[in-house]
Parts: sequence; structure tokens; C-alpha cells
Amino acid sequence: MRAAVLHNGRMVFRDDVPDPVPGPGQVLVGVRSCGICGSDLHFAAHGDELLALTEQMGAGPGADLGRDIIMGHEFSAEVLEAGPDTDTHPSGTLVTSMPVVLSDNAVVPIGFTDRAAGAYAERMLLSAPLLLPVPNGLDHRHAALTEPMAVGLHAVNKSAIQRDETALVLGCGPIGIAIIAALLVRGVETIVASDFSPKRRELATTMGAHQAIDPAQGSPFDTVAPKVVFEAVGVPGIIDDAMRRTPAGSRIVVAGVCMEPDTVHPFFGIAKEISVQFVFAYDPTEFAESLRAIAEGDIDVSPLITGEVGLDGVSQAFDDLADPERHCKILVTP
Repeated sequence: MRAAVLHNGRMVFRDDVPDPVPGPGQVLVGVRSCGICGSDLHFAAHGDELLALTEQMGAGPGADLGRDIIMGHEFSAEVLEAGPDTDTHPSGTLVTSMPVVLSDNAVVPIGFTDRAAGAYAERMLLSAPLLLPVPNGLDHRHAALTEPMAVGLHAVNKSAIQRDETALVLGCGPIGIAIIAALLVRGVETIVASDFSPKRRELATTMGAHQAIDPAQGSPFDTVAPKVVFEAVGVPGIIDDAMRRTPAGSRIVVAGVCMEPDTVHPFFGIAKEISVQFVFAYDPTEFAESLRAIAEGDIDVSPLITGEVGLDGVSQAFDDLADPERHCKILVTP
């Protein structure tokens, strides 16, 4: 089959990848759409460092970067065939799934290891118990964005924000936008976004921000006094600046993935009794809720989709996503 693989830090098109064969409890699916995520870009550029940090947490080796890795974890797919003794949805059913497979009493992440191939391919294997049928005739492109929307929902849930509390979202890339969408669904009355990119600020207001600020014109904290700050930038210095500028009693939710050591002044947090919450991914309930919200029209994800490529265009798409004025989310459609 055809696939785009990570090889020596670059995406490479292959047309001779062996077809996956489903085992017990597994389902062979044909990929319909897969979003390119910022974490894919991080993994391609910093794979060695990510794996080293993972091992420092005691998680053990996650991948062999000497082998081709098929990434892609934001997907929708069509059921093709079930493995032996496996009950699943009928052939042709459009599904999505949390991007993990159940294997040998372990949960293996899809798309970041050579042990579980992702959706930058024509076909892939999923675990039957984790499949969610896509409801309401939802477009497969929109269903593929369930995963990033779930990340935003999880961050909002962890914040415990109330409707009358002001939210400030720092960074309006895909995760910041997903947070804004979840805040809007939650009914938060004041949502303020901040980003240097005019295109991203425009998208933020389209997705529900009541105000979008250009930080090049001054700190957003000079304009708004947030109760909850969502950090979705992921570069050193942002957390410390938020702690220094945000009002006393604020909550900071860190969703941006910073790949470098960072420094904070604990004094700011102590003096103002600031709560800092780091967040990652989502739980199964949040994933299912995000699919429902998209399918029922509570969240319109179509403005996020700014490009579409085939498997042979993934490498160029990785490069193109470096320009925030051109793209938010590029979909791969095998």
C-alpha cells in the first residue's frame, strides 16, 4: 500500500508498504482523512529528544527511529475487515477512534511508534472496542478533527472555568482554536485571544473569541484581566510572563508543548496564589463528546481546514505548516 513515513527526520512517500493484517480484536480500516498535527511536526523535528524525555519518566523506549514510522493520529476511516473472532461495525461504516491500539495488555499510541502505524497511509489497524461510528452523515474531513477538538475540551474541563469568568487564550494555532471552540460551547461570556498572526486572530474570532489582540501592539494583560489563562504557545518565557502579569487568584492552564527547558519565578505564583495546571490529551468521554459536538453542529470545524494533500504531498505540507499566514490544519486524504 501507499504511505507517507518518517525517515531520518523527513517525511518520505512509499508505495510498497506491506498491507496490515488484522488480528483478534483488531479491525482493518481504509483511511478517509487525517489531520496533520503540531505534535507530528514536533516529533519529526525533535524525535530523539521526545523519546529521551519519555524514557526519563520511566515509560521505556517508545519507538525505533531507525525504522520507518507511519504517523497520523487525527483520522476518520471506513471499516473494511475484522480480525478473527472480532465483532465490529459493518463493512463501510465511517468511524473514528482515540489514537491508541490495545496490544498485549498495553496501550500503544498510534502514529508515534513503529509498533502501531498511523493514518498517513491507505489502511491501518484499529482496536474494535475503541471504534466510534461517525453520526449524522458527518463529512469524513470534519470527523477527522475530533481528536484536536478533544484536546481543547480537555483543557477547558481541567480549568473548571465558569461562564462569568474571563478567559485569555495565548496562541491561536490549532490547539488554541480548539480551546476557544470549547469555551464557546461552555457558554463562557468573555473569550479573549492573542496571537501575532493576523490570519490566526481572524480565525479565533470566527471560532468564538469575542476579542483578538495583537501582542506586538502590547501585552494582552494590559487589555484584559483574565481569571483563566490558557497557554497554547509552547515557547520558553510564556508561563513566567503569564504568572507575572495575570491577576491574583488566577488559574493558568498550560496546553502548549515546550521542547526546551523553561524558567519561572515561583515568587509570582506564591505572592498571587496562582494555580498552574498542565494538561495533555483527553479521556474517552471527552473524545466522544467532541465527536458529538461536531456532528450536531455545536462546533463548526470547517474554518480550520486550510489545505488538503495526498500521501505524496505530506512532506511539502509539513514545510507549509511553518507559515501561520497560510495554514491552520492541512488534511491528508489517501
